[in-house]
Amino acid sequence: MTHALSYDTDGGAGSRARFGLIVLSTDETLEVEARGVMAHDGIGLYHARIPAHALVTPETLREMEAHLPDTAGRLPAGLDAIGYACTSAATVIGPDRVAELVQSRHPDALVTNPITAVIAALQALDAKRIALVTPYVAEVNAPIRAKLVEAGIACVDERSFLQKEDWTVARISEASTLDALIAAGAAGADAVFASCTNLRSFNVLKKAEGLIGCPVVTSNQALLWHMLKLAKVEARGWGPGRLFDL
Repeated sequence: MTHALSYDTDGGAGSRARFGLIVLSTDETLEVEARGVMAHDGIGLYHARIPAHALVTPETLREMEAHLPDTAGRLPAGLDAIGYACTSAATVIGPDRVAELVQSRHPDALVTNPITAVIAALQALDAKRIALVTPYVAEVNAPIRAKLVEAGIACVDERSFLQKEDWTVARISEASTLDALIAAGAAGADAVFASCTNLRSFNVLKKAEGLIGCPVVTSNQALLWHMLKLAKVEARGWGPGRLFDL
């Protein structure tokens, strides 16, 4: 015989705020970096993987547009904010189109992506001239640079690992990323932006800022910061870098 138990309900694991991340199937970095930022009582973080090509080109990035609604639909209901975690694809597809497709399954959730979040972060830091660091090939860099310029942010220096393969991007050492940030910082920009959710940086970001004397903004850092801002969560000090001092 089974005895029926009485129970109470509450807000669940995300009683303070609930967030969704649409993560590329090839990404090995974002979730690792996000865990430290979001590891707070009452914060729920839920992931869904979107099919992504192993090679990063404008053509393969556009392919994700067709998968966005179904992938978003795999996230639980009742989310405060959802981040589509691909800087280059959000740029190519377009932030408004990304939001439209995600909200087709989550109409009440606020939606962001790394390029939108980075622009918001750079504006919050009053950075109008930036140095750009990416792992991408030139044809992927170009629309990102153009999107920044469109927002009134000039790129005064650009450096890239010129890598198409996402598996390799996830294995670029943080020491190499640090060297790239330091080199880019020599351009005298207001900030350095390191693009790509698969490029590791959190363990060297603070050191880079100290050495170059200006803020460093990364795709993952800005995305998480912006999601928290959208949900009106006070998150000062939760993540690395000057951005999380605001």
